[in-house]
Amino acid sequence: MSTTIEEEGTTMAAAETLDTPSTVANAFVQTVQSIISSTTSKATTTSAAALASTTTTSTAAPATGTTTLSTPSSSSMTEKLSVSDLSSALQHFGIVDYLVFIAMLVVCAVIGFYFGFIEKKKKKQKGQVPADEKDGPGAAGIEERRGSEALDYLVGGRKMKVFPVSLSLVASFVSGISLLGTSTEIYVYGTQYAFILITLVISGLISWYIFLPVFCNLQLTSTYEYFEKRFDRRIRIFGSCLFVLMNILWQPICIYVPALTLNQVSGISVHTIVPLTSLICIIYTSIGGIKGVVWTDVIQGAVMVGALGFVIIKGTHDLGGLAVVLERNRQFDRLVAPDMTFDPTVRMSVFALFVGGTFFKLQANSINQAAVQRFLTLPNLKAVKQALLISLIGFLLVMAMCIYIGMLAFAAYYHCDPITTGLARAKDQVIPLYVMQSAGVVPGIVGLFVAGVFSAALSSLSTELNCLSAVVLKDFVEPYRNRPLTERQTAYVLRGVVVVFGLISMASVPIVQKLGMLMQLSSTVGAITCGPLLGAFSVGMLLPFVRTESLLTGISIATTFTCYIVVRAQIAIATGQMNFHMKPVSVEDCDYSFKVYTNWNTPSSANTHDDKSHSLHEISFLWYTLIGSLGTVRCSLLATLYFGKQDVRLVDKELVSPVLHKYWYGEYESVSSDDEGQNQLKLHESLTQPKLDEMDQIPKRNQAS
Repeated sequence: MSTTIEEEGTTMAAAETLDTPSTVANAFVQTVQSIISSTTSKATTTSAAALASTTTTSTAAPATGTTTLSTPSSSSMTEKLSVSDLSSALQHFGIVDYLVFIAMLVVCAVIGFYFGFIEKKKKKQKGQVPADEKDGPGAAGIEERRGSEALDYLVGGRKMKVFPVSLSLVASFVSGISLLGTSTEIYVYGTQYAFILITLVISGLISWYIFLPVFCNLQLTSTYEYFEKRFDRRIRIFGSCLFVLMNILWQPICIYVPALTLNQVSGISVHTIVPLTSLICIIYTSIGGIKGVVWTDVIQGAVMVGALGFVIIKGTHDLGGLAVVLERNRQFDRLVAPDMTFDPTVRMSVFALFVGGTFFKLQANSINQAAVQRFLTLPNLKAVKQALLISLIGFLLVMAMCIYIGMLAFAAYYHCDPITTGLARAKDQVIPLYVMQSAGVVPGIVGLFVAGVFSAALSSLSTELNCLSAVVLKDFVEPYRNRPLTERQTAYVLRGVVVVFGLISMASVPIVQKLGMLMQLSSTVGAITCGPLLGAFSVGMLLPFVRTESLLTGISIATTFTCYIVVRAQIAIATGQMNFHMKPVSVEDCDYSFKVYTNWNTPSSANTHDDKSHSLHEISFLWYTLIGSLGTVRCSLLATLYFGKQDVRLVDKELVSPVLHKYWYGEYESVSSDDEGQNQLKLHESLTQPKLDEMDQIPKRNQAS
């Protein structure tokens, strides 16, 4: 305990010293040297204690951490630390950790300032874009807009490179929710969720052939512009509202995750962490635009992978190798495949994972504004497909690392579950606790891990804030202006949206603290809006005979129905009416004192619901996106029986997926070009509804004449 107090004093002294610019370098060198020397001696003591405390039960990481911090003298061996004392003792976020963490935030801020000021100034000095920079297919009319504020801020002038965009996609979609949520899911429920990796490949193939070619050919800034081109403005506004709603619900979860991690390892209040880190993210996103977001994602992605890699290597070595990790997970029924059942209420069944999971991942990398906007920073479809392939490989790699860390944590705590004992105050704090105990003896590693979690979370948050600025500008501001916005007005709107929604998300974090596990909560929130939106895009690109009124009816019904299921399920979880089968845990080898409640999750007290009938809201959360999307498609088709079908020839081919061009338009392409009636139906513009109105007016004009 005295070591911890000395470290805290050193931290405060170093912080005061660093306030003077002239002594920064000396203070940094002295601090690093003192910390390394002290932690080296402490690491030696820890290793000796770990060897002495290793018994046939092999409690590994818990034993190492608790033995080091709970044995101040040999005379106190008979007394055990309480769980609260141990939790406080483990919160030793050292100076090197703080330096690593702060360095990551500073780099992000610097990148934002560079692209917001320096790079923009250089561009103005050059005057215009070189003439040899060509756009790819489908980019007609883009060249004259190349230097505009909105185009540069939102899609980087459509001239970014494949590799940084690919890394940005990985960093954005492997959020802090994925890092902690996936690992915690494996720790609590076993390896069933690991099979979701297969759905990434399936959804990638669907996106490759159906959705991305349409978006790339149209060269849109907001994906919801598609709805106005294919249907009319009503669908566009409806889709944009769903996107804004989804972000208001999801962003607080994204902010809460890293705050939870830093709280576990440092003891700093979540309510202190959230405003500080959120403001930094808001600043570099509002200033740097999409270029700042992409390049900070690259840095943050490297930090994230480096942190995960070190924890995996050291954790596996400390436990005795991969065989030990697998064996301990096998003993406690953690190495399991999805349940072979048709029961939709089973949390992780084969069909829920492979069917429902495919739809869930499909909406994330196919029609999501964040993904599409990044793809459209590239110059052509070939570059887009290359970025999709690289990002899928990177996503599979990082998700596999998260899954293995969950297995590592359980192998370390398999005889002393910190959730049951209360050492981890929330389920999603198990992984930060494990990192602190397994890698905390190495200076800066805990800071690197926390920086990795923050990197993942901030990259996702910055992405969504940038996307919100695009959607608000293109869908809620520009269509209702009689005169175009000036460059200055555009800049104010884009940055104002980032600031406003960033502050709203920051203020909503306290609500998230009262809800369930992060991964399930994130999937649940996204399903309310993303499921119906996936269905709407599918109708638009695959079923050109569906009219606007039919889709509006279908998406309204599907959204309402999905919202009911999701909200009802969250109420049931929050009130304890709905629980899930949890894997067995043990506390038989804990070497600290704690309180055991009568309903703690042992194999003998697992919750069962086999003896009662199920309600609709008790279905697996993996079905939510499928219900929303298929509900939209089916209700739209049923509404077509009332509103009727529209002529397929009234829909521009560019608005329909290329894989169905021959099916829907093959018979019309062979019509002779001198057929005047057919030529009137061969339209190249994209606004469908005005064409329908115009066709309806032709008979009236003929009668009048």
